[in-house]
Amino acid sequence: MSKPSLWNNKKRYYDLKSFWLNRFGCRVYKLQIDAGFTCPNRDGTVSTGGCIYCDGRGSRLRQVGPLPSVAEQIRRGKEYYKKHRNAGKFIAYFQTFTNTYAQIEKLKELYDEALAEEDVIGLSVGTRPDCVADGIIKLFQDYTRERHIWLELGLQSIHEKTLRLINRGHSAAAFLEAVHRLSGSNIHVCTHIIVGLPGETREDILETARAIATLPIHGIKIHSLLALKGTVIGDLYEKGEITMFSRDDYITIVCDILEILPPEMVIQRLTADGYRDIFIGPKWAVNKMEVLNAIDRELDRRNTYQGINCVKNG
Repeated sequence: MSKPSLWNNKKRYYDLKSFWLNRFGCRVYKLQIDAGFTCPNRDGTVSTGGCIYCDGRGSRLRQVGPLPSVAEQIRRGKEYYKKHRNAGKFIAYFQTFTNTYAQIEKLKELYDEALAEEDVIGLSVGTRPDCVADGIIKLFQDYTRERHIWLELGLQSIHEKTLRLINRGHSAAAFLEAVHRLSGSNIHVCTHIIVGLPGETREDILETARAIATLPIHGIKIHSLLALKGTVIGDLYEKGEITMFSRDDYITIVCDILEILPPEMVIQRLTADGYRDIFIGPKWAVNKMEVLNAIDRELDRRNTYQGINCVKNG
């Protein structure tokens, strides 16, 4: 396999920056928004306590006082990016907790507020696969007539035993059902997975990647498991009851995943970083840029690309 020309970049994978530059001809940035949502995995609707890796605090804005309006959060973000990054257009990223977990009227009000801001060309909305009702899909589909829309579905693992262990509160079947209901729409679907979940082997992780590669999914975020204070994972890690992947192991597995994924799938994230004030481990995850550079070097060493081992119908 040779490097796909559609990427139009110098990387060995199709990153989000390149995707947006190819599509819109300018630099596009996500503006992170905390719209005050909670999660059915926390409020008792599905479960309490949330996923075992989540500290439950929400954004930094939520920790310091009343949340600014969506419009104000966007204006602050735009001011920073236009000053420091030469940004052209923006995507309003509803990030904190489950951002489709409300009545349709309330969701539309919040999304419309974001889209009314100058130079905001679309939305990226983080949610759970069990919180994507047909009415929500229709709302997003309506937006796609004029706007660029991403719906980000947290999966983390395709394995039921892992989903139970991490207290996700939904099944892999719920994820697959949501993806198929979104198929054929103009909504871009991004999924999130975590590398290093307790009990998962390298082969378990690659099975998740292979499953995703066969689905009508447009993008992916790959996160490293982090131990944070105030989480079940953090407690287990501090007690020595679980271990984390080494940096080298993580990099190897991420490159293996990239080789499996379709070449047209947009790689939105390749690692994770947590809040410094509650971060416990693994220590190597603190320096995100070093991890990204190491992934580039490993792909160079292999002389390989995203998609080289992709079998979409396998």
